[in-house]
Amino acid sequence: MDFQLSEEQLMIRQAARDFAVNECLPGVIERDEHQKFPKEQIEKLADLGFMGMMVPAEYGGSGMDTISYVLAMEEISKVDASVSVCMSVNNSLVCYGLNQYGSEAQKKKYLTPLAQGKKDGELYIGAFLLSEPEAGSDATSQSTTAEDKGDHYLINGTKNWITNGNSASVYLVIAQTDVAKKHKGINAFIVDKNTPGVTVGAKENKLGIRGSDTHSILFNDVKVPKENRIGEDGFGFTFAMKTLAGGRIGIASQALGIASGAYERALAYSKQRKAFGKEIMHHQAIQFKLADMATKIEAARLLCLKAAWEKDQLIDYTLSGSMAKVFASETAMWTATEAVQIHGGYGFVKEYHVERMMRDAKITQIYEGTSEVQRIVISRSILK
Repeated sequence: MDFQLSEEQLMIRQAARDFAVNECLPGVIERDEHQKFPKEQIEKLADLGFMGMMVPAEYGGSGMDTISYVLAMEEISKVDASVSVCMSVNNSLVCYGLNQYGSEAQKKKYLTPLAQGKKDGELYIGAFLLSEPEAGSDATSQSTTAEDKGDHYLINGTKNWITNGNSASVYLVIAQTDVAKKHKGINAFIVDKNTPGVTVGAKENKLGIRGSDTHSILFNDVKVPKENRIGEDGFGFTFAMKTLAGGRIGIASQALGIASGAYERALAYSKQRKAFGKEIMHHQAIQFKLADMATKIEAARLLCLKAAWEKDQLIDYTLSGSMAKVFASETAMWTATEAVQIHGGYGFVKEYHVERMMRDAKITQIYEGTSEVQRIVISRSILK
């Protein structure tokens, strides 16, 4: 068992750390306050090769391993979770889904520019459209329909809570083709955003990750060519579940980064702030909080890296991914809350960053499978 990172992995982590400090930190409070999409930061991430990290070079990607991806996600999430979730969706859901299950033609047309994050010099990223007004955790209850018209499908319905909803150029859409077949009648489609009948709804005014653009997407008689279906007829639900399993590693890494960022700020503050004649780091109440933070974060990091390693080794990572996500997300929420407590009144002030981290942490317990869903996945695995 080797816990040593390779030289390349260390370089990637350092590059991500430098990027987060130099490119994401400036303006992060203002972007959160004004719900400004971090387009400039995403474009620079694309230049670094971080929008298609695990995609092979032949399709425009960086050909990195999942461990490198986890390391980069943690570092960027320490500073700006709105940037990292855009990166996560494009890498873990969109690029992974197309690379793993797309046809050769689909990869050449869509995966290559998505992995590069640009097309014709413009930002080119994707979004994953699964959730609906009445279909969140229960992904089998798809109301969006894709009617088979012979040489094309006609899509109608509404998707909710879509990250990159307005900024994406390409949507991966999960829709019901045959209700009688239930989940076996679900398909996945590649839909260009500018297709007639596609409408981007209003931007959601969110608690956290306010820089990422989250929208409802509406489909009204949207004509999608047959060649844009991913996989065989009825493969859509399997596609969604397998893709989300990998996505959970990305969100677990995001949660890990939020926790790490909050801890590092709390630790630094404890060395500066004085109370009762000494720095608060010398008070046992604070020491124990910091000790618990460090321990939980290290455990979360090891869970994330284990899931990433299993994915790279082509081992079934369903269990490890769910364990990583539920533990890392709950660690993020707890750590960020404690970081605010350590800061006292200053923790309630935006300029100290930890209140934003606390708000950002909450969503990691909800999207790409709630903590409750993760526990269902875990219990099914251990009770076989």
